[in-house]
Amino acid sequence: MMKKIMKRSSAVLLGASLMLTTVVPVIHAEEQSPPLTPSISDWAIETLNEGEKYGIYPNEWYYEGFLQEISVEKVNELLALTEKKIASLGLSENKQYKPVSVKNDNTRGDIVKRLYNIVARYDLPVGTDAIKFMQDHNILQGSSNGLQLEKKATTQQAVILAVRFIKNTYALAEQGSKGVAWVVEDEDTIVYLLGSIHLGTPDLYPFNKKLMTAFDEADALLVEANILDTVGLEYYTEKAMYTDDLTLKDTVAPETYAKLEQVAKLYNLPMEQLTLQKPWMLSSTLSLLAMNDSFDMTPQDMAMHGIDIYFLLNAQLQQKPVIELEGTKAQVDMFDALSPEAQEQSLVAVLDSIINPSEENQNEILQEWFTSWKQGNVEDFAKSFQAMDGESSEFNEMLFGLRDEQMAKKIINVLEEKEGTYFVVVGSGHFLIEKSVRYHLEKNGYKVKPFYQ
Repeated sequence: MMKKIMKRSSAVLLGASLMLTTVVPVIHAEEQSPPLTPSISDWAIETLNEGEKYGIYPNEWYYEGFLQEISVEKVNELLALTEKKIASLGLSENKQYKPVSVKNDNTRGDIVKRLYNIVARYDLPVGTDAIKFMQDHNILQGSSNGLQLEKKATTQQAVILAVRFIKNTYALAEQGSKGVAWVVEDEDTIVYLLGSIHLGTPDLYPFNKKLMTAFDEADALLVEANILDTVGLEYYTEKAMYTDDLTLKDTVAPETYAKLEQVAKLYNLPMEQLTLQKPWMLSSTLSLLAMNDSFDMTPQDMAMHGIDIYFLLNAQLQQKPVIELEGTKAQVDMFDALSPEAQEQSLVAVLDSIINPSEENQNEILQEWFTSWKQGNVEDFAKSFQAMDGESSEFNEMLFGLRDEQMAKKIINVLEEKEGTYFVVVGSGHFLIEKSVRYHLEKNGYKVKPFYQ
């Protein structure tokens, strides 16, 4: 996401992990694991996909009697984390707050009341009737058998209630991550532009209601590459690995290989597997591993909390068309076309930053980005990139420039040839650097306005 290669070693790690769709190897690795079948209801999938991002329950629950009666321990954990997430909003307290009576018996009705007591302590228009409030806001939804308030809740039911409750509370408080976003339109077409971060944390979720309404109303989602496409993943794997008995040892300097051995020992990684990867893929793999336990999350979890994957999954669940501005194949070909010298330079930068980390904490840099993104603070977000400018390189010339112009052309084609509403999600840097996608849109006569005005 940076215009030029970064001088600071911590920024090298961030750059390699946040540019393009470098979460692909992480996601793909997960897909290679033995599949497990979660016990969830089809009708609940979309809500659970949302809830997974909130950090209020572990995904392991899906495989631990998810459709069976929830345990006291799980209820307490779920509600404690839900309460913590609502408290993080920093809302004014309701001085007239009086909690409704609860029994702590794990019934649907009791869980609803316990959730209501969480929000009722704040200055929000929630009334005094817990059940009515929950029904009016579609948090508590019945079936042909009624509300079944006296029935013991399953784990799935309790989680669904908590997820709906959090999303509704953020909407009531007019909060939620805003993102860095713009809108461009002509007489019959609206295109929303959202800058993405390819990694994320639960603190980014849920998103602002206005942003999600724009997505929900869109006729299609436009992304750099659809990383859920299995054909693209197969191509990625094929091109990223050496063939014809070549290995990394045959293509890099002995000093570079020695550094890799040092890093492999540090992370207890098998060299025989690492040396099968080309330098551009290995840079991505190691940069993500170097972030292990960042924000108390694994690289896999941070990748699955990324903005791109969130909207791709939602588009899939809503059966919304996905249009690629580039495609995984095109992005892989760009990396693979880098000269051997540029690929090794990128790998050495990542290896050096792992072996000799700088005093500046990469987590602090990433947290700055998350904070600016949540607030919708475009100016501060842009400054993060400007602060890390360094010397130009073949690697960075590949990442920006022509790509931004080509993506802008495809967005212009949508504006000129299609009618309706479209939602674009690409790396934030493509909207913020010099001669960005926004620059090319404006150069062609389109007015790009801030999404939040």
